[in-house]
Amino acid sequence: MRVHYDRDADVNLIKGKKVAIIGYGSQGHAHAQNLKDSGAPEVVVGLRAESAGVAKAQSAGLRVWDSADAAKWADVVMVLTPDEAQGDLYREKLAPNLRPGTALAFGHGLNIHFGLIDPRPDLDVFMIAPKGPGHTVRSEFLRGAGVPMLMAVHQDPSGNTTEIAKSYASAIGGGRAGIIETTFKEECETDLFGEQAVLCGGLVELIRAGYETLVGAGYAPEMAYFECCHEVKLIVDLIYEGGIANMNYSVSDTAEYGEYVSGPRIITDETRAEMKRVLADIQSGKFVREWMLENKVNRPNFKAMRRSLGEQPIEQVGAKLRAMMPWIGKNALVDKSRN
Repeated sequence: MRVHYDRDADVNLIKGKKVAIIGYGSQGHAHAQNLKDSGAPEVVVGLRAESAGVAKAQSAGLRVWDSADAAKWADVVMVLTPDEAQGDLYREKLAPNLRPGTALAFGHGLNIHFGLIDPRPDLDVFMIAPKGPGHTVRSEFLRGAGVPMLMAVHQDPSGNTTEIAKSYASAIGGGRAGIIETTFKEECETDLFGEQAVLCGGLVELIRAGYETLVGAGYAPEMAYFECCHEVKLIVDLIYEGGIANMNYSVSDTAEYGEYVSGPRIITDETRAEMKRVLADIQSGKFVREWMLENKVNRPNFKAMRRSLGEQPIEQVGAKLRAMMPWIGKNALVDKSRN
């Protein structure tokens, strides 16, 4: 694994470029503001006129243009809109307007790796993928730190794409923690698998199943919420800080022993086999094809599942209990009014 730091990057490269950040969501707001704070004088945010992000970006002191105009103007275009919209955005707004030799960048490898975007051969194409949500990218930058970032180059007609990518990553804080070389394929497939099998899909289902098991056995919903949801952060923070061994050092011997004897009863050989099938669906493109089709028909299944989750008892109980802990909200990473 090859890792680069600030000392390996010339941040002045990106400072000398006109940079367009397309999108102003979680990652977009962090990239744009971090670039600005790093001294990049020419940063523009590309958005639709009706986007809620327009007012947010302008309140942060950023110029906002239509994405097509931003593409005509920029030397580096970073696409940070949702995956499902990037193909049409590229074909309709970006490709007709990008000047020859422009660098086209992405925060995730999905559209390039699965061929949903076929970039013109004259464009430098790279990826900078922070290993954390944009709110963390921004908060870590503000405290003088950074999050590790993955870097990949897909096309390099200029012969300088890697240096531009390192410079960009350094300017948004990646060089403080480490810029790790990878490929679009590796980043995309491991990211999708991690989200689906562990971080989002696996963890949410585990929390929900634990909660429902305790409530179904007659225990108070509040007790079930604390034990199966609220305390996940305590465990994850210990693992984040020093790995699984660090967590086991901190918890009781009773908890550690329970991990050893009961964990394998939950994550069984059948679970591992299903994980392999999930990975196979990602590698073959099956998941991406289904997700793109879902978006073409206005997301009926996605919306129904989201609505169902919001109506579940664990969400109602959690909201009530979090209201008893105001310190949680005081340090919230997500502020929907600003980012």
